[in-house]
Amino acid sequence: MAFDGLFIHSLLTDLTPKLLKAKLTKIYQPFDYDLVLNFRKDRKNQKLLISANAQNPRFYITNENIVNPDVAPTFVMVLRKYLEGSILNKVEQIGVERIVNFHFSNRNELGDEVQLVLSVELMGKHSNVILYNATDNKIIDLLKRINPDENRARLLLPHASYELPPLLSGLNGFNFSEEKFNKLKSEIPEPADFVKSFNGLDGDDRKEFLGYLEDDFSYSSLKTFFDHFDRPKGYVLQTPRHKDRFFIYLPYHLDLTLISSNQNVNAALDDFYKEQANKQWVRQKSKQIENVVSNERKKLAKKLVKLNKQLDQAENSESYRIKGELLNTYLHEVKPGMTSISLPNYYENNQPLKIKLDPALPPARNAQKYFTRYQKLRNSIKHINEQLKITQENLDYFDSVQTAIDNAEPQDIDAIRDELTNQGYLKKQNVHQRKKKITEKTLNEFKLDDGKVILVGKNNYQNDWLTLKKANKKDYWFHVKNIPGSHVILQDENPTDDDIKQAAEIAAYFSKAKHSAHVPVDYVQVKRIKKPNGAKPGFVIYTGQHSIEVTPHEKEVLSKRIQ
Repeated sequence: MAFDGLFIHSLLTDLTPKLLKAKLTKIYQPFDYDLVLNFRKDRKNQKLLISANAQNPRFYITNENIVNPDVAPTFVMVLRKYLEGSILNKVEQIGVERIVNFHFSNRNELGDEVQLVLSVELMGKHSNVILYNATDNKIIDLLKRINPDENRARLLLPHASYELPPLLSGLNGFNFSEEKFNKLKSEIPEPADFVKSFNGLDGDDRKEFLGYLEDDFSYSSLKTFFDHFDRPKGYVLQTPRHKDRFFIYLPYHLDLTLISSNQNVNAALDDFYKEQANKQWVRQKSKQIENVVSNERKKLAKKLVKLNKQLDQAENSESYRIKGELLNTYLHEVKPGMTSISLPNYYENNQPLKIKLDPALPPARNAQKYFTRYQKLRNSIKHINEQLKITQENLDYFDSVQTAIDNAEPQDIDAIRDELTNQGYLKKQNVHQRKKKITEKTLNEFKLDDGKVILVGKNNYQNDWLTLKKANKKDYWFHVKNIPGSHVILQDENPTDDDIKQAAEIAAYFSKAKHSAHVPVDYVQVKRIKKPNGAKPGFVIYTGQHSIEVTPHEKEVLSKRIQ
């Protein structure tokens, strides 16, 4: 189910007691449409994530550690000015709409108490977060400023009066009496039409509510259905097409399979959206560098095709030498001004061979022209092969960068950006950023079933540091065979067969082949690995390796990860 009105009502029954009367201590805007509000209450911190992302608008308490940008956006600076240090007095849902108002009290520069409202509107592409003064309803600022031409229903700009968006008509099932039920039932005797009279339900809720009423068209069924939303829990269910859905109750009338449940609805939501949120955040942060990587890969792929064509032409250049020899042999038959001539080819049983001629050149010069072309092509083979090697290495490098992006978490993107900047593919940013030192804490860390530790690089700089500086020479190094992926170090000099299999699965998962079966993985002791002079970041060579085929399973791999 989506973040519909009933879902929000249910979530607030769990969330409100944790945040009410709490002090808002810190505010962050890590991504374009996402805010993190840190509340302090009873000596505990609670982080409220609010997302106005069009695909997954949502809010809940999160334990996720989200890295914040070095430069704060304008909107979060305004929120800090007006809301930091304020007290949350009330959390209010507008009916059963997807609108929640957080009411704060704070003091201005003069020491006067002011009442402020942070309105969270979760309405798909129209989702927004709006800060306004509760006294005069004037908008102070908002996450998405909307041009008046784009929204004629209301003005969404600073200093305008805050107005609610156009709301859907419908009944509120939470304050529906038995008397009202009986009256409505007499007016609308069909359960399917009866359900349509209620507001705040998404498609799944409507089907489930209808199922209750079809079983027993009574006030008791209505009350039983809506009472679910006052006792929320977290349920993840799967559709027949293997798509995961989140519910705060366990539906009985939908064709769904239960995957997991959690008594803590906020913790369940945090887990459910973790992967989706990471992908969205990575996409936002990596948009520029992905464009660079994509363009470079396209250029290099085109260059490879061109070079291979040139190589094929050079390796099949014997025809130019043969034509030159035939012209010299039968030079007496070539007359000035001829554009072509057919001569017996003694390499092919004197079969006639047609040879084009430049009428502006004398016969001897035409023969010499073919010899020159032949020699030029033969001499170019070495150069073309060198260019092919360099181009393929560059293409492999950008494949490795793309793989790092695909496996990245939001906080990893800055390091990838730094790498491309240092390699000259991105311009240096004017904003001064403190360079983050690579340490063991910046890597991915895993613990095998027997307690042995695995370290995994997240980008090419980390791969080099891990393999060439951090790892012990007797540790074992793992990498997918001939496929871009992370360097993986097993910190043990005598691994068991099971250790090797588990380490290889981790290496396969953190590679371009993470969704493949039967992935070949090379492994070798670190002492056998070398980095050629001038090689791209992340590129190494090795000898004496062994190989193993594995199939990576996401849940098994990630269950070993040390957070």
